[in-house]
Amino acid sequence: MELKVIGQEASGGGCSSSGCGGGSEQIAHLPDSIRDKIKDHPCFSEDAHHHFARMHVAVAPACNIQCHYCNRKYDCSNESRPGVVSELLGPDQAVKKVIAVAANIPQMTVLGIAGPGDPLANPERTFETFRQLTDKAPDIKLCVSTNGLSLPEHVDELCKHNIDHVTITINCIDPDVGAKIYPWIFWKNRRIKGRKAAEILIEQQQKGLEMLAKRGVLVKVNSVMIPGVNDQHLEEVSKVVKAKGAFLHNVMPLIAEAEHGTFYGIMGQRGPTHEELQELQDKCAGDMNMMRHCRQCRADAVGMLGEDRGDEFTMDKVEDMHIDYEAAMVKRAEYQQAALATLEAQRNHTGETFVSLASLIKPKKETRPVLMAVATTGGGVINQHFGHAREFLIYEASANDVRFIGHRKVDLYCSGGDTCGDAETVLQKIIRSLDGCEAVLCSKIGFEPWGQLEEAGIIPNGEHAMEPIEEAVAAVYAEMVANGLPDKGEEKTGLRMGA
Repeated sequence: MELKVIGQEASGGGCSSSGCGGGSEQIAHLPDSIRDKIKDHPCFSEDAHHHFARMHVAVAPACNIQCHYCNRKYDCSNESRPGVVSELLGPDQAVKKVIAVAANIPQMTVLGIAGPGDPLANPERTFETFRQLTDKAPDIKLCVSTNGLSLPEHVDELCKHNIDHVTITINCIDPDVGAKIYPWIFWKNRRIKGRKAAEILIEQQQKGLEMLAKRGVLVKVNSVMIPGVNDQHLEEVSKVVKAKGAFLHNVMPLIAEAEHGTFYGIMGQRGPTHEELQELQDKCAGDMNMMRHCRQCRADAVGMLGEDRGDEFTMDKVEDMHIDYEAAMVKRAEYQQAALATLEAQRNHTGETFVSLASLIKPKKETRPVLMAVATTGGGVINQHFGHAREFLIYEASANDVRFIGHRKVDLYCSGGDTCGDAETVLQKIIRSLDGCEAVLCSKIGFEPWGQLEEAGIIPNGEHAMEPIEEAVAAVYAEMVANGLPDKGEEKTGLRMGA
């Protein structure tokens, strides 16, 4: 029995699924020049998001379509979802802020414009920002995220600015489905509603996707999974966008809390469960590279995926910063080269370790997959205290591979010091969020959560601090199998792992 990362040979050679956004068999046709565009892009590479950061600038307030799941909010610092910003910026301000962030966060490799409206509905502001950054910060990758309605008319301009990565939100290819998602579009100076609006939007999206693919631009397609609306349709969407040249598909869960003020939220439209989302992603993954590490970021997000350092770089603070960007670029290059070397070393070490781990798996009966939650602050290692986690990464281990499934956001259990606030209530919520997981891997964990996790049938584990995530997950799985992996739902005994 061989245990390995999906898409990665046990020797550690080749490119893993996490390294290039898909298994090695799915990217073998891509030239090295394309792989080079992915290796340090946190949104296009599952591995890279552990080591590299992204930034969005909110220069595009207007939108040319209305979505039932969207409510653009300005001056809002308490929500983390698309369409939300604290500061709207002009191009000059955005460029100044980008340079300040890049000088202070050397792992920031990517600048994207994703709203809070649609960047291509605000072409002057968007392209002026890109033009200046191309000149002043040539070491930063430039990305844009769009609904696609105006995409075809702007493909030439996008390519002028060496934009190698474009994300298009495509929720359907059937106008009847689209009419349930988009109440209207603004097209050729007219507001168009219903099925006709969806028909125009779909046609423009598909045309823009094909044009970008022909120009060699990497295209990621975002799709929002809306139960009862497009959930049964997205597998077909995935096949079509792959055939037309998309590189990566990101199926995201609908965010529909009523307090956000969206139409779906007010009308009580539910989002998918973790199990429903994973099932659909797995179906789509059969036809397309699947992104599973998306955090559905704010339109002004700053930092690693899963964190937001925007408060450190408000415009009043940026205005007081004096930056030598040429000197900063030297430090950035040094950091990024070191990060890539670390990433490659982790891949090779993990692959070598899996060979020895495979010999540990001598199951007493048929094995089955196990979900595990991991607490990490980045770097691809287990390095976070259970009580300090605001999200857990979810991995699935089986006898054949370890694969990343997604992430689950949680409330902060420990507020610092020796007290943890209303710990019991928060802990119960965290445990509910980890439903389906059978182990939690973290650098440390306290007595109270340890006991409640065990009572809930989740094994707490603090034995693999500072180890590569996939390697640790594989080791824990091997130990679970060696101790007699019970049928799912059975009492878990004999695995009291280090605090």
